[in-house]
Amino acid sequence: MGLGYVYNGKRKLAGLFLTLAAIGLTYVENIHQFADGNPLSGHDSTAFMVLFASVFAANTGLAIDAYREAKALNTAKS
Repeated sequence: MGLGYVYNGKRKLAGLFLTLAAIGLTYVENIHQFADGNPLSGHDSTAFMVLFASVFAANTGLAIDAYREAKALNTAKS
């Protein structure tokens, strides 16, 4: 999330924050171990699926937006 904005050169700060948020969400989703010693997927499968679906939807929407922005930038340069 966010690297397309950094690459396009517009909204770099927003892209940086989105990338950091994605790293944090990935950590909570897959790496962090809760008090019972399990990651989120082993601790609460419903919460894991909601978080996974939310991140997937955000990634997809942001990728589409960054693609459209890059296409518009390339068209403007032509």
